Amino acid sequence: MHTKEEKLAAFSRLLDTMDALREKCPWNAEQTMESIRPMTEEEVYELSDAIIKDDAPSIAKELGDLLYHIAFYCRIGEEQGRFDIADALVKVCDKMEFRHPHVFGKDAGKRLSAKEIADTWELVKAKEKGGNKTVMSGIPDAMPAILKALSMQEKARGCGFDWEKREDVWAKVEEELGEVREACGEKDAAHEEEEFGDLLFAVINAARLYGVDPEKALGEACSKFRRRFTYLEENTIRKGRKLSDMSLAEMDAIWDEGKARGL
Repeated sequence: MHTKEEKLAAFSRLLDTMDALREKCPWNAEQTMESIRPMTEEEVYELSDAIIKDDAPSIAKELGDLLYHIAFYCRIGEEQGRFDIADALVKVCDKMEFRHPHVFGKDAGKRLSAKEIADTWELVKAKEKGGNKTVMSGIPDAMPAILKALSMQEKARGCGFDWEKREDVWAKVEEELGEVREACGEKDAAHEEEEFGDLLFAVINAARLYGVDPEKALGEACSKFRRRFTYLEENTIRKGRKLSDMSLAEMDAIWDEGKARGL
């Protein structure tokens, strides 16, 4: 691993590279925060994919790409006279030091469990100067719905608003499922959508309580469906047929064959 001096030198090189590209590359020079935002979102997903695959070289590569984007935003902010990368670094350090009084503050050295820290996290954040005015206000509207629901539930838990026993959540899931069935019988599209949303929120909450990452779980379910459907499609093509010409029973038989193969 690298020394602190080598790490600082690498970071300095990133800033120099960003300055040179912004000044000498026409494409880089014309970019705005809004124009690179979609690319940043793509980089975050690529990093997430590398982490899920536990691919260390790819994780390092994608983190580098993300750091480049951070430097890009900060360079644009500096040109506009609004902020620079030092401002961003100072803000995050100040925030982390304030939120960890058991490490940096008056309670430094106090032994706390990870659970104790997590249980009071949102309450500590609420005292932060210049922080979010409400617990939920820090959750971006643009966040994907599954991650947004999980974040809301975690923040509520940080304030003590959570199920006392995780087993109790199943009654809520069953209640919401019943309401979905009732709504589907009313032929009211808006009400159906509302109740399906409530059901999904409850299922995500159940996953959280049982230590399951709902985003990862759903992603793995999607991968499994893709493998099995691809098996169905490939076997159908080998038989000289089209899926549209097959009966559901025929497709189910091939699907079950793929399932039996561990796909």
